[in-house]
Amino acid sequence: MTNHDTHEVHIPKLIIALVLGIIIWAIPVPEGLKPEAWHLFAIFVFTIFGIILKALPMGTMCFAGLSLTLLTGTLSIKGQALSGFSNSTIWLIVIAFFIARGFIKTGLGSRVAYFFIYNFGSKTIGLSYSLALTDLVLAPATPSNTARAGGVIFPILKSMAHNFGSDPENSSRKKIGEYLTLTAFQIDMITSAMFVTSMAANPLIVQFAHSNGVEISWGKWALAALVPGLISIALIPLIVFKLFPPEIKETPDAKKIASEKLKEMGPISTHEWIMIGVFVLLILFWILGATLGIAATTTAIAGLSILLMTGVLTWEDIKSEKGAWDTLIWFGVLVMMADFLNKLGFIPWFSDIIATYVGVLSWTIAFPILLLIYLYSHYMFASATAHVTAMAAAFMAVGISVGVPPMLMALTLGFFSNLMGSTTHYGSGPAPVLFGSGFVELTDWWKLGFLLSVINIFIWMSVGGVWWKILGIY
Repeated sequence: MTNHDTHEVHIPKLIIALVLGIIIWAIPVPEGLKPEAWHLFAIFVFTIFGIILKALPMGTMCFAGLSLTLLTGTLSIKGQALSGFSNSTIWLIVIAFFIARGFIKTGLGSRVAYFFIYNFGSKTIGLSYSLALTDLVLAPATPSNTARAGGVIFPILKSMAHNFGSDPENSSRKKIGEYLTLTAFQIDMITSAMFVTSMAANPLIVQFAHSNGVEISWGKWALAALVPGLISIALIPLIVFKLFPPEIKETPDAKKIASEKLKEMGPISTHEWIMIGVFVLLILFWILGATLGIAATTTAIAGLSILLMTGVLTWEDIKSEKGAWDTLIWFGVLVMMADFLNKLGFIPWFSDIIATYVGVLSWTIAFPILLLIYLYSHYMFASATAHVTAMAAAFMAVGISVGVPPMLMALTLGFFSNLMGSTTHYGSGPAPVLFGSGFVELTDWWKLGFLLSVINIFIWMSVGGVWWKILGIY
């Protein structure tokens, strides 16, 4: 997810976040906690609430939090406060941003979309599946689901809606625009859950899991998400088709439009072929990396190097990829804070408190309760990253402490960290982009979001649960 913050400074919101941090700092340190742990928590609250309230851009808030950890002496600059920037998982996601730029720059992303539309887009539902397949293909190497849905899928979706006379300004939006917008958004939430590298906050889950002694490889995440993810992708366009049926059911002209676009693009260029080759190599080595002893970040660095040396990407492209450098800053700071909240003992202490309330339950009962609270609390968040940072580490630790198999707890939190984004028009990066198009009424967006959240929970916990049992995850 990319950051949608503006450059505006909202002083009242900043004051609220600061006051909350000061109040927590001023409270006597709870028994059993180090002062540094409590003070870091106060700074963390200030940072997270600033992000939630959008008092400042996310990177600015994180930098402010970083400076406070140093100025107050809570953490040292050597080996502590800046440790997040050397985290290999962070660099994996940053490099994936650069690689994703290649799909857009070469036109390969659009070519994939038009290829699917040409082959499957003769009906409206086929057009929806074409966009879904495009999203799925691009997801493993596109950590910005906003760039994927907003930069590749949405322009094509909007063009198709326009060509079929669907205008967001009047009732003609129901011809096809409403249906395509709803399905494209909901599918993007599913593809975001399917790969470590398909949403920027996913590696936070991997990092929290590592802190709890659970190692999640790229391939393990993808394999665990494969079956429930594909089932959700298969069902969502059908469900939306029944609930919000488009007035236009047949789209024979879509194939013609796609054909014309492909002709305009000409044959696959050399740079596109290189992009395809690098993409295949990335997927192959990400899947086999654990077996071959090659880290996922090493593979990403090698892939980016090939794109740079062959001229598919230039160093100017790298320097101008603002989303990647922005992610490096906020990601590095948030990972560092979460890591030291755990190392200094705050997360274990807090988890023990929560565990006293759910510890009387068997893990099979506590597990779904924790997941449901985690998912539906997202109505209070306007950022998946803020939600994951604020709650995932504690919920993971609590789940493990009451007996939930560690790998199961970590992976399901990762999946739910994406599925929760389907609920509102503000809760994930792509939501404001697609909702802002005007094709969907707010009440319809929320109604469908809640219904599909229930359906996705059922799919991922029932079919997914059986699949995870087969894989030996629990």
